Amino acid sequence: MLTDIIQRNIAGEKIGIASVCSSNNFVIEAAVLFAKRKSLPLLVESTSNQVDQFGGYSGMTPADFRDYVFGIAEASGFPKEKIILGGDHLGPNVWQNENAETAMNKAEEQIRAYVRAGFSKIHLDTSFRLNGDPGERNKPLGSKIITERAAFLCKAAEDESAKIGLKNNPVYVIGTDVPIPGGAREKEDLHITTEEELTETIELSKKSFGELRLDHAWERVIAVVTQPGVEFSDGEVIPYSREIAAPLKQKIESCNSLALEAHSTDYQTKTALKEMVADHFAILKVGPMLTFALREALFSLAMIEEELFGGVKSVTLSGLINAALSAMNENPKYWSEHYRGSEKEILLSQKYSYSDRIRYYWGNKKLQTSINLLLKNLTVNKIPLNVLSQFMPEEYDDIRTGELENIPLHILYHKISKVFDIYYFATNESET
Repeated sequence: MLTDIIQRNIAGEKIGIASVCSSNNFVIEAAVLFAKRKSLPLLVESTSNQVDQFGGYSGMTPADFRDYVFGIAEASGFPKEKIILGGDHLGPNVWQNENAETAMNKAEEQIRAYVRAGFSKIHLDTSFRLNGDPGERNKPLGSKIITERAAFLCKAAEDESAKIGLKNNPVYVIGTDVPIPGGAREKEDLHITTEEELTETIELSKKSFGELRLDHAWERVIAVVTQPGVEFSDGEVIPYSREIAAPLKQKIESCNSLALEAHSTDYQTKTALKEMVADHFAILKVGPMLTFALREALFSLAMIEEELFGGVKSVTLSGLINAALSAMNENPKYWSEHYRGSEKEILLSQKYSYSDRIRYYWGNKKLQTSINLLLKNLTVNKIPLNVLSQFMPEEYDDIRTGELENIPLHILYHKISKVFDIYYFATNESET
């Protein structure tokens, strides 16, 4: 499925695929329902720090994540055969403070665990400087070391694939010029990939693969991650420019066998995303924009709940917004290094930032209780449409036309699906 999409894009068709980078249950559920409705394949990716052989910050191993996604699909009647599982930034990211041998051994086992679990798209990312690596700590690691380490991890994946007898070997994505996770802090943080850097990545990677007798695996390298100048920060979105990205487009077209993969495409306009697909960014990764939409929906529903039942003694309010802020302040490690400014500015960022660090807290047990109570309150007591119109006008319109049921959970899915609508427009040539 994925290889066919990539090959068609390389051949000049203006098609691509969105990569869903989230472990949030509401997001995955909405993604499955959207893919089912549109009869699409669904690409879902987990990151190296989110999911690994030790559980990652999500508490899930690759096999756990696979079962989690497949379980949601099964409950929705969506065939698991149409799901493509990807591993994002696989490599020694989590173990940067360890020496190279130890970190790479752990990264090797990470890769093997992903392959064993059936992940068929592997992004090899060894751009992280490890303890004891040559050169200055705050300078980028040399491209030769990066590509040699990527080839080493590819060999581990190939060996594991052969060991367990996979019929279809993984496909690979290479590339070291990746955006800062969660968005850049400042516009000056942005480094745009040059044509020379893209050329070097491809040539050195091919050479390193060849040195380890991985020519057969090189034929399954489908894309290169580059930074074409799309990014978002706390409160700003840097839009795609075809002029800036033109050298990357020209170079990748000369390769005739590779496409481009773009990270941090969140919050781009649907027109910009469609231009990216036409310029051979066949894989568009999206994550924070999806949980941003979820947060918007949850906050709006919480405001509706307060409007309807505030002061009503027979109804216990969820207090969701305050519960979310409390969870963030009790454990600030996921946002404290990202949000700056006065107390008021930090509060606004906690609630509304494009980087959406609040997404790390929806799994908090107290917050889960608040979400469940919110949905229950607004299910038992149906939302009046005139009130819904004030807080969620798009959902109001679709309920009026019969396209959406006035059910809180469906409203959540609908809000998230508006993001999928944008990516569907961008990745399907027939959409105009």
